[in-house]
Amino acid sequence: MFRRSLHIFIIGGLMVACSKQPRQSDSLTAARSLEQAEAALANDSIRQGETLLRWAIQQSEASEDWHTNYIAHQRLAEALSQSNAEEALRLMKKALTIYEQHPDDERNYIMLLDYAGTYAAQVAYTTEGSYDEALSFIHRAYDIAKKKQMTDLMCQTLTSLANIAWAKEDYRQALDYARQAESVATTDLKPGALQVLARSFLSLNMLDSAETIYRQMNTGNDVHLAYIVQSSLAKIALRRTGATQVEDSVEQAFDQIEDFYYKALEQKDQYYQESLRQEMENQQLEYRSQLYGRTLLVVVIATVIILLAVVLALRYRIRMQEQEKRRLHQEAEHQKTLLHQANEVVTFLQGFILERSEVLQKLNQSGDSLIYLSPHEWSEIERTLNAIDGNRFAKLREQYPNMQEDDIHLCILTRLGLSNRTIGNIYCITVSAVQHRKLKLKKDVFGESNPDITLEQILNSR
Repeated sequence: MFRRSLHIFIIGGLMVACSKQPRQSDSLTAARSLEQAEAALANDSIRQGETLLRWAIQQSEASEDWHTNYIAHQRLAEALSQSNAEEALRLMKKALTIYEQHPDDERNYIMLLDYAGTYAAQVAYTTEGSYDEALSFIHRAYDIAKKKQMTDLMCQTLTSLANIAWAKEDYRQALDYARQAESVATTDLKPGALQVLARSFLSLNMLDSAETIYRQMNTGNDVHLAYIVQSSLAKIALRRTGATQVEDSVEQAFDQIEDFYYKALEQKDQYYQESLRQEMENQQLEYRSQLYGRTLLVVVIATVIILLAVVLALRYRIRMQEQEKRRLHQEAEHQKTLLHQANEVVTFLQGFILERSEVLQKLNQSGDSLIYLSPHEWSEIERTLNAIDGNRFAKLREQYPNMQEDDIHLCILTRLGLSNRTIGNIYCITVSAVQHRKLKLKKDVFGESNPDITLEQILNSR
């Protein structure tokens, strides 16, 4: 009987504590909610950012803070653009309506129009509908930017127009807009303008122009942009060899890598969500402890029991956290395995590209006969290796400008894994003479005198 009464007392105390939890969100201003939402989105905590943005919209409407209101609509549309383009478009139209009723900064108006056009284009692309609404928004944005001579926004709107033209498969129009965008691009907008310019060249099968633009692009620490550049260069190399089926395989391989990338972002989002949830729960537990101290101070036995319950809850929470950490670690290891498998696919495709090269087939089929490679054939095999090997020989030429062409050719043949006998047939020298030339190149150019380190190892480390 005493135990049953004790249980009822504990449950009643917990219900009282839970019913008086602080409404901490009520004390946040709309601007503060917007700031916290942007911080969450910057950390890839998408769902938490969406929740805070919706709260910022409600608060700003209640307080008639219209600037924060349309900015929050814009940010929420950006967060939803990948998963729900139609909802993103609706939110951007709402943001435009609010701005037009309460205008403040014309730059923001141009950006709102540009975003609305972009999301309208996404909807048109997925539903195979008309692009008229998207073009209307962005042309209005461009006209204002041009009138006010806002160069960066002119570049941004021209890039959007180029993307829409490309989506409509009007590649000539896309190329024209992209060239205009590139001509007025600022430093931070340059990569986006160059990307759509190169893509337009590639769609028009102007491979040399596309390759030139992709090689101009400085990816820096942008992993996703580096992926786009490298995958596009690989496609260009495949088109030059006429391997259309392999190009489809490369596309699938890089799509798989991109899926891994977004899955990693989702896991990161889950991690931040879990951390934030745990922090909020810890704050709630702390408040409950304070509430128990105030309300049950006179009942010593009940206070001890409640504290014991809190301790048990905390221990349980710690165990759950440890289990969650182990689960996240296992998922991360699984993703690493998948990425390794994807890298093996890319390595296989690189080898397949080399095997399709006419120059390499010529080298492999010559046997012991003398082999002659024309300057054009040397240039072709070096360009192919650069396309699939991260510009290795372009960097080698830049790092060692005094290297002779024969030394560069010897490095290329070594990278291709040709035997010393085949290399000797090219240079019309003996196998021992080839070995001597490799040792001399290794010592004189790369400064490596260790006999256990081969020229192949040196080239792989560059």
